[in-house]
Amino acid sequence: MTVHSALADYKVVIALPVQWGEQDLYGHVNNIIYFRWFESARVAYGERLDFARLFRERKLGPILASVRCDFRQQVSYPATALVGARITRLGNSSLTMTHAVAVEGREGLVAEGDSTVVFFDYAAQKSTRIPDDLRAKIRAIEGLPLA
Repeated sequence: MTVHSALADYKVVIALPVQWGEQDLYGHVNNIIYFRWFESARVAYGERLDFARLFRERKLGPILASVRCDFRQQVSYPATALVGARITRLGNSSLTMTHAVAVEGREGLVAEGDSTVVFFDYAAQKSTRIPDDLRAKIRAIEGLPLA
């Protein structure tokens, strides 16, 4: 996949074909679909961090606290959405993931947003500090000394 210029700073980028059924009455992709696209990019990022293993071994994992989206341009079928994810803030028990959506063959972004993800101890049912080994993996992926 060729990297879209608007997504050059994103460490994880996935391509998702727009489905006919994702359009609404007005002939463009319904707003809820963008949140699904963000979710798919978060999951792809989590796969790079091996969240499944962390959950199996320690019952630790992410839980979504909030998500927002700013819509810039309409998208219609047929198209391929390119969805980027990157971590821009690393806190004690939470992180901020920034999302951006571009369309293959089109200039600029069609949407952008962010989500707050809390690291969660599913056995204790409470938030927990992001483990140091996970912090190191995130810093390595992002190439930045995130706070």
